[in-house]
Amino acid sequence: MALARRFLPSISLLCSFEAAARHQNFTTAATELHLTQSAISRHIRALEGQLGAELFIRERQTVRLTMAGETYAREIREALKHISTATLGFRASPSGGTFNLAVLPTFGARWMAPRVPAFGALHPDITINLFTRPTPFEFAAETLDAAIHYGLPDWPGTEMDFLMHEQVVPVCSPDMAARFRFHTPADLLRAPLLHLVSRPDAWERWFHAHHVDACQIHGMLCDQFATITQAARAGAGLALLPRFLIAEELARGDLHEVAPPAPHMAEEAYYLVWPVNRARYAPLVAFRAWIRSVVSV
Repeated sequence: MALARRFLPSISLLCSFEAAARHQNFTTAATELHLTQSAISRHIRALEGQLGAELFIRERQTVRLTMAGETYAREIREALKHISTATLGFRASPSGGTFNLAVLPTFGARWMAPRVPAFGALHPDITINLFTRPTPFEFAAETLDAAIHYGLPDWPGTEMDFLMHEQVVPVCSPDMAARFRFHTPADLLRAPLLHLVSRPDAWERWFHAHHVDACQIHGMLCDQFATITQAARAGAGLALLPRFLIAEELARGDLHEVAPPAPHMAEEAYYLVWPVNRARYAPLVAFRAWIRSVVSV
């Protein structure tokens, strides 16, 4: 679709507006952009002239955005961010393709990032850019080619490949394991339990799979995987964590597995997800083939 040039103000005007809108102060914006205050003021006036309406309400020595100006500032900020990301991606890989992949923070740090060099060795012309996203998002709103999603295979407007299930195991510090001497799944109810906010019913499901009546389970809440892992290591309680994401802690003996994993019952799994219109994108095609071979090992 051709762009109507009359609706495209210059980047210099938009950058001045974005900085002035963010700071709500022309002088501060000028300092940030290494311009004079009068230059910022002229840029804002020129942009308002193109738009046919005021962006700021000017009161004595202060300025504040109009209601329409607030909406415009938010959209312009996102547009400038997209341009910056695209430019950075091109500079990172001027001779090949870039592949923007969204990953869950812990999965990205502990599983995906260590494997990126192996993909790069096979495809030196493709640069993978990792962006952590703790929650689902709209592909249309971000410059992403694909995402690794944990959940149900239900994401409208996308296609996906199944990657793998996960096996969660109850773990604690060696000292806690020695102190409580767990022998059966029911014994775990004697110890404090740690809960991950993103999986609030994990313990209930685990006990149910082991035929243990556990209607009311209390304990400390953690909103980050790293926090709950550290809390378990420190002896604050038992944590129910994916085994493949705590392999290092288990190998070092920082965490001790205290009961058998539950029989697999979760519908959730890891999926590689991409928008339909990116299905033929060469870096994505290469990545799909590579990651399928990795998870099948």
